[in-house]
Amino acid sequence: MNFEALRQRVQRAELVVAVRVEKTRSSWFTLSTVWRTGWTPLRIITVGLAGGFLAGKLEPTGLGAKVQGARWLQMIGSVSNLVASTQAAFASMQASEAADTAEQAADKVDDATDQAPRQAARAPAAAAPRLTPERRADPASPHQPQPAEAATDLSER
Repeated sequence: MNFEALRQRVQRAELVVAVRVEKTRSSWFTLSTVWRTGWTPLRIITVGLAGGFLAGKLEPTGLGAKVQGARWLQMIGSVSNLVASTQAAFASMQASEAADTAEQAADKVDDATDQAPRQAARAPAAAAPRLTPERRADPASPHQPQPAEAATDLSER
């Protein structure tokens, strides 16, 4: 393969990765939304009762039961920590994207405010007719000078 074909292949692969990343983000957002709305208080209580019942039925009695009960609690704690850290990572990712978007919007506003005075300064100069000295001196001219021009004209005399 020549270099150009390899470069095109890499560009296509990068595009595929970008599209799949966006689909993954969209799917993750949908999953997290459905997951949060799915956990109603009644469902949480039902799952807790069922899990406790199963843990009680599966444990043999005696000293080993206490050890396995502790393992169940440790596993539940680990899973809850995993879910919490995943949610925190997702929230931080969304916050960084929101910060980037806000920064881009602020840059656009700054650019617009920088350009507005320049455009405003150009607009009156372009819109106002230029009065030549001959026009100013001619009182019968249909174009009357602006107040600032009239004041300047009087001060020059």
